[in-house]
Amino acid sequence: MWVKLCCLLLYFLALFVLARVFEAVAWYESGFLATQLVDPVALSFRKLRTILECRGLGHSGLPEKKDVRELVEKSGDLMEGELYSALKEEEASESVSSTNFSGEMHFYELVEDTKDGIWLVQVIANDRSPLVGKVHWEKMVKKVSRFGIRTGTFNCSSDPRYCKRRGWLKSTLIMSVPQTSTSKGKVMLKEYSGRKIEVEHIFKWITAHAASRIKTIYNSEHLKEEWNKSDQYRVKIYLFANLDQPPAFFSALSVKFTGRVEFIFVNVENWDNKSYMAEIGIYKTPSYILRTPEGIYRYGNNTGEFISLRAMDSFLRSLQPEVNDLFVLSLVLVNLMAWMDLFITQGATIKRFVVLISTLGTYNSLLIISWLPVLGFLQLPYLDSFYEYSLKLFRYSNTTTLASWVRADWMFYSSHPALFLSTYLGHGLLIDYFEKKRRRNNNTDEVNANNLEWLSSLWDWYTSYLFHPIASFQHFPFDSDWDEDPDLFLERLAFPDLWLHPLIPTDYIKNLPMWRFKCLGAHSDEETLETFPDSESDSDSDNKEVFSSDREASEDDELSTFHRCSEGERRCSAEPCPCANRYCHQEPCERKARSYGSYSSVGDMEPDWSAWPTEMLHCTECVVCLENFTSGCLLMGLPCGHVFHQNCIVMWLAGGRHCCPVCRWASYKKKQPYTHPQPLSSEPPS
Repeated sequence: MWVKLCCLLLYFLALFVLARVFEAVAWYESGFLATQLVDPVALSFRKLRTILECRGLGHSGLPEKKDVRELVEKSGDLMEGELYSALKEEEASESVSSTNFSGEMHFYELVEDTKDGIWLVQVIANDRSPLVGKVHWEKMVKKVSRFGIRTGTFNCSSDPRYCKRRGWLKSTLIMSVPQTSTSKGKVMLKEYSGRKIEVEHIFKWITAHAASRIKTIYNSEHLKEEWNKSDQYRVKIYLFANLDQPPAFFSALSVKFTGRVEFIFVNVENWDNKSYMAEIGIYKTPSYILRTPEGIYRYGNNTGEFISLRAMDSFLRSLQPEVNDLFVLSLVLVNLMAWMDLFITQGATIKRFVVLISTLGTYNSLLIISWLPVLGFLQLPYLDSFYEYSLKLFRYSNTTTLASWVRADWMFYSSHPALFLSTYLGHGLLIDYFEKKRRRNNNTDEVNANNLEWLSSLWDWYTSYLFHPIASFQHFPFDSDWDEDPDLFLERLAFPDLWLHPLIPTDYIKNLPMWRFKCLGAHSDEETLETFPDSESDSDSDNKEVFSSDREASEDDELSTFHRCSEGERRCSAEPCPCANRYCHQEPCERKARSYGSYSSVGDMEPDWSAWPTEMLHCTECVVCLENFTSGCLLMGLPCGHVFHQNCIVMWLAGGRHCCPVCRWASYKKKQPYTHPQPLSSEPPS
């Protein structure tokens, strides 16, 4: 998780640096920055009209360019970034969707139950034509959608009884606006009563009703009273301008931030005395002033603070966020971090997507579960002070220059989603390259695994877990103190071939105890060969070569070599040693005693029990091959305590018989260790 978080932070840092590079390139090519002011005199009539439409100011009665330019200047300073965004939005010919209501409940859920938005609905009466034609309605939808106003069409033929109850006997336009200034208040429906069915007149009617919700100040005394008043609103935004009514984007934001931010319009058109404005620090108009308990902030002085709905919306959201805003932000960040697993995971392609789906499900589930107690705690009354301190921290941090850069970058990348996705993909491919290089240096085999191999290993794991889940996760030795094996009953039931035999991994075999069989008083191979007469050295030269080759063979080769015997073979008679392979060419104790003349019989050869593990039973014969143990031969013990030749028991276990050949105890399960008395030490014969 921390690796993915670091990768995501590196990606955000790369986006920040890339945005600065784009600004430098734009400045080098055009000679201006996005925050540079634009002189409206140098703009064409079309560009000026585009700016007014984006700000939500009517210009139908202004045929002259001079009047349009003055209206632009009265609404606020124009920056290069705002001009670029407005022209790009005008060129984009994307069709905006409009809702078709199916009946009363649909209309109530979307319009009357929505407390923080504005709706414009065209009602079509029975057997009547719509009030606004199709072409004009599409223009209206595109115009009002810039300011977050949603549109829809209600055909009375789908629910005539509701239209009669509402009094909609003829085709009309309905506008829904929140009635009160509190969050989630009542909604009032207003009907268009104008005679002119034109887009500009309808838009003026909409903006006039939306502006009526904003508190308007017309004189300095009223301003002084409002400025010094302390009420429920901790954050207030003032617009000082010489306009008849505030712009449409300002009115739309007042509806969107109902209950969080108070919007106040100060009309300074007929003011003679502006001394109080100078006292509070307002020296020019128009000005957008944000007043908080921490002080005054002038909107428009930092990067990305344009006079538009989108820019001011992101600014106010960062200062006064809702819980839903924080949840959506955390959801985006968590999913971006989870998608990093697609590039960090190495191996088969199917494995990458399986891990990705698992990570997405896990992270989103944990996010939702962690948000539930947070929402519960926020409802507690004694956490109001904590909530206020959190908002104060947001206001302090988001009024800095760095925060303005982050907001500007967010608006830039959100308006260019292809660039955002391509940079994310490029960042992921870089992570994949370095991760693959790191794992290759560590000699990790999973880098070269293909889809078929990974699916095969996944199926093996799944079937192992399905048919024998305990054996899939436990290895010998165990820490459990169980005396009984709960899986023995299931294994006994699996003995008939009509049942599937459980698939058990053989990893536990390498953890079974191994040691060499030794006899007390037996001489080493070197000593025996040195005391042997010279006359007999020629006849036993082959034995010398065998002994030297045995000393040179490594123990790892002995552990990894499996002798392939047929199912019916239980004796290995090719060599004197029951191990029946080329790695053990020792003679039995009794044969060595007769050959070398050291001992007379096997009874005289006492095994060295001190070399045996304490939990192993003492024996001198392997029941798999029915041969005696030889001095120096490699032995292996099972959890039940029975001992066998290492190669014999490995053959037995690798063939799928995961139980002891003697007692049928599971070879991967711990058993109460056998305690036997310590043998008396006996001196070897001289």
